[in-house]
Amino acid sequence: MAGIGPISQDWEPVVIRKKAPNSAAKKDDKAVNAARRSGAEIETVKKSNAGTNRAASSSTSLNTRKLDEDNENLSHERVPSELKKNLMQARLDKKLTQAKLAQLINEKPQIIQEYESGKAIPNQQIITKLERALGVKLRGKK
Repeated sequence: MAGIGPISQDWEPVVIRKKAPNSAAKKDDKAVNAARRSGAEIETVKKSNAGTNRAASSSTSLNTRKLDEDNENLSHERVPSELKKNLMQARLDKKLTQAKLAQLINEKPQIIQEYESGKAIPNQQIITKLERALGVKLRGKK
């Protein structure tokens, strides 16, 4: 604003105030004790699970009983031994290593190793890729 007139100083006082206390500040021990000393009415309500980890553990007892009563044998389906033998025989007939076969079907060598050892969970897409790469039907009639 240069050139408009004489420059003068503004001598009005500027008052900076603290914010009013928020709800968290009103609940801290100092504020509660100060209110008690001043004789203000204080209402305290205890939350049922405040400050404890009971909420997480109380619901598990219901599920624990169900798990204890459950006697179903849960296990993954494994590669049938017939498929393992057929896969290994077809790979050896083509004179391929597990790594070369894996490269042909764009999978990791570990996948082939798991299928041949019977530890893999059967995936029909992978079995189809193996059948095409080896030119042999690995699965029985299904």
